[in-house]
Amino acid sequence: MSTPSADPSPEQIFDDFVNGRLAKDAWTHEAHLITCWVALQQRTPAETLAFLREAIQTHNCGIGIRNTDTSGYHETLTVYYVTAVAQAAASTLDELFEVPSCGRKAALDHWTREVLFGTEARLTWVEPDIAALPWTPEFDSVGAAATS
Repeated sequence: MSTPSADPSPEQIFDDFVNGRLAKDAWTHEAHLITCWVALQQRTPAETLAFLREAIQTHNCGIGIRNTDTSGYHETLTVYYVTAVAQAAASTLDELFEVPSCGRKAALDHWTREVLFGTEARLTWVEPDIAALPWTPEFDSVGAAATS
């Protein structure tokens, strides 16, 4: 008889996220990547971005994180990581976690801290100010990035 794994599956993390059961301390960088990776299994990058825009803000509210000009949902980082995860095309989480562009600080290879963590980048897509991305996000009708 095998012992069940103590770690939840990616699908369980995603389900907990979507249904408001993912605890604040479990909402880590890795959990963000996992929810994005699972969402991309059933959605295009543009659909994933639209889904995550709303789902992250809703989740944040449910765990006591306010979505403001200085905290909570971050548009530029969300666009960056949806695109990075989609471009990685990883078939497993182990593969995904090894992709340099999916690392916790990977966006800082493209933006200065001042720009990336400024109000404008939190509220809307802001172009990198250090180095161009290896992909090009496409923009939807409201001016926010939608990836393809």
